[in-house]
Amino acid sequence: MMKTSLFSAMTLAMTSFLVTAVSCQTSSVNPGPANTVPTGELRVSAPFVDQTSQFAFDLAKRVAKAGGESENLFISPLSLHMALGMILNGASAQTAQEIQKTLNLDAQTLAEANQTYQNLMVNLPAVDPKVTLQLANSVWYRNTFEVATTFQDVLKQTFKANVSAQDFNDPATVGKINSWASEKTNGKIPKVLDAIQPDNVLFLLNALYFKGDWKTQFKPESTIDSPFRLVTGAEKTVRMMRLETEMRRAFRPTFTAFELPYGADNSKFAMTVLLPAENTTATAVMNSLTGADWSQLQKDMTVSKVDIGLPKFTLNYAVKLNSILSDMGMPTAFTDRADFTKMNPKGNLLLSFVKQNTFVAVDEKGTEAAAVTTGGFSTTSYKEPTLCNRPFVFVIHEKTSGTVLFVGKIADPTKTNS
Repeated sequence: MMKTSLFSAMTLAMTSFLVTAVSCQTSSVNPGPANTVPTGELRVSAPFVDQTSQFAFDLAKRVAKAGGESENLFISPLSLHMALGMILNGASAQTAQEIQKTLNLDAQTLAEANQTYQNLMVNLPAVDPKVTLQLANSVWYRNTFEVATTFQDVLKQTFKANVSAQDFNDPATVGKINSWASEKTNGKIPKVLDAIQPDNVLFLLNALYFKGDWKTQFKPESTIDSPFRLVTGAEKTVRMMRLETEMRRAFRPTFTAFELPYGADNSKFAMTVLLPAENTTATAVMNSLTGADWSQLQKDMTVSKVDIGLPKFTLNYAVKLNSILSDMGMPTAFTDRADFTKMNPKGNLLLSFVKQNTFVAVDEKGTEAAAVTTGGFSTTSYKEPTLCNRPFVFVIHEKTSGTVLFVGKIADPTKTNS
């Protein structure tokens, strides 16, 4: 099969398995404060699951389209959703409406969404003791910038965020933020920022780390060199893991699906691989999937004995999401018209970038995956000075007629004679 057919289908499944894992135990969202003691009992409404699954597949399609047919991808919709959920709490008016609609949460109140986020923060890591799952949030802001107390409180209480004022003029601050990302992802995402720009006033980060061993592990001695057909038709040799065991699977006209569970017998987490039919591609399969299709697929899978081959792989991936999120319905947040007065009453803020860094490694033992979503905020009141501190050209002209009187170039202002 083509390289992107198997690999992209598998990474598509990985993008959604953490989001759809919340559907393992669902009930209506109860009013009142959420329990802050981990129980492993997820109180996530069916509409929230359906809406976030649709968000996951919509996001994956758009990232795949931007990257091209022959490119690998690996994203975490859950990490992005949670980061945007934090940002939503700082937005007002049209900016908030657009973010909420982009998240497919426009049918819920912000309080209902926050209750679900809080439950996920507390209980998702406790769902399966045989699987390591860690969620962490942090906010870093310039120590000369005011962040509304109410915004800080909701991030601390609902999202368990560490909120910290820092000297953004100190080069060591970038290292602190990168160290946090590295620590929360077990060293898999060592750097999320290269530098802090003069107009940057706040960074908001979500980190997600996952490590799970297969319920039925592949035997290393069964791993063989095997050809893998790329989208171009060329072949490469890969290390193909082999396994023959009972597992859940389902068939569709355009793909075959099989499920590899992690952890214990009552596995709550799994990787579902979607292998496209010979007459189609991974991109076509990805473009055809909806949240409803995914939900129906889970119902249609049945247990049977299957002989599978899965290549070992490791991938580091990074993607900037400004244009994709704008196209998904939240363009205002990235412009001077943005309203983030719930973050800072004075306003003058815009979302300058949203980016995601991810890592995934799949081998005979299991899967290790990590993601950090970073949102950067800038002040619109900051004006970068235009310094003529390098050679420049100047023109002296008459404006009504457009007549150019003089044209000059200054290469060295200290020279008085040419």
